[in-house]
Amino acid sequence: MTASTRRRAILAGLGAAILAPGFAAAQSERKTTVVVLFAGEEEDDEPTARPFFDEMRRLGWNEGVNIGYERLYGKGTREYMEGLAASAIGLSPDLIYATTANLALALLKQTDSVPVVFTSVTDPVAVGLVSSLKRPGGNATGAFQAPGNVVQRRFELMREALPGAKRVGLLVDRRTADFARQRALHEEAAKHVRLDLVAAEFTNFEAVAKHLANFRRDKIQVTAFTPSVTLLGRRREVVDAATRNRIALVAHRVEWAEVGALMSYGAEVAEVLKRTAQIADRILKGARPAETPVAEARKFELVLNQRTARALGLSLPRPLVGRASRVIE
Repeated sequence: MTASTRRRAILAGLGAAILAPGFAAAQSERKTTVVVLFAGEEEDDEPTARPFFDEMRRLGWNEGVNIGYERLYGKGTREYMEGLAASAIGLSPDLIYATTANLALALLKQTDSVPVVFTSVTDPVAVGLVSSLKRPGGNATGAFQAPGNVVQRRFELMREALPGAKRVGLLVDRRTADFARQRALHEEAAKHVRLDLVAAEFTNFEAVAKHLANFRRDKIQVTAFTPSVTLLGRRREVVDAATRNRIALVAHRVEWAEVGALMSYGAEVAEVLKRTAQIADRILKGARPAETPVAEARKFELVLNQRTARALGLSLPRPLVGRASRVIE
C-alpha cells in the first residue's frame, strides 16, 4: 500500500468515525409511520377515534416526535375502499389501523406482510380476518366489538323503548362478507322479542332511501341494520332519509346515535379503541400479529337520543333513560 493510499484509508476511517454517531442518532430518531383508514368523512370519524390516539400517546407514541399518522378517509363509498387500501399500502407504513372489518379485508386482499390492526363489530373469524381469536395466524389482529348475543340484547332494548311496535325493518348490506349470518342473527333476535321482521337487502347506497320509503309505506316505524361500511361512512345521509320517512333507527355503534339514530347499543367504543391502541403498541414494539390474540369487548353502552325522540313524537320510558350510559339531549 502506498503512502497516499494509506493516507486516504486513514482519512476515510476518521470520516466514518466522525459520521457514525450522527448517522446512528438519525436512524434512532426515525419516525414510525401508521396509516389510519376511516370509513367516512373526517368531521365524523376523527373525533370518534380520539381514544385510540390518546392511548397511543399515553403509551409513549407522540405524534410528530416518534410517530407520524397518515389519515385516509373512505367517504362512505365501497368502490373507493380498494383504492384506499392500495394507497395505504403504497405509503410503506410500519402498521395500518383499519377502523372497520371491511377496510381490513380490503387490505388483506393486497398485502400479507404489512401488519394490520382492526376494530370489528362482526366476528373476525367468520369473515376471514383471522384464523382464531387466540391465534390469528396472519398479518392482522385487533379488537372484536360485539362478542356474545349483542344483537338479541339490542332488540330487547328496542322492544322496551318502543313497546307499541309490531314490526321492524332491517337493512341488509349484501356486499359484506357475513351478510347471511348477520341477517340470520337479526331474524332470530326479532323472533325472540316477538317482532315481525321485514328485511330489505341492498348492494348500493342509492337503494337505501328507496327501502326506507317502502318501510314508511308499509307503516314500519323502526328500522335496524346490519354492519355496513357503506352505511357507516354515509350515516348522516341515512339518518336524514330515515327522519324524512318518520322512521326511528336502532344501531350497533355509538356514532349512529351521535348523528341522530334514536338509540345505539354495542361495545363501549372508548374501551375498544384503547385496547386496539395497546395491540398496535405491542406490534410496533416487535410482537407478531399472527401470535397476538384478538381483544374482545368487556363493556357495553346504551346511548339514547332524546332530540330524535322528540322530533319523531316518541316518549322513551323513564326506566330505560335512567339506565342509559349516555343521553343526547
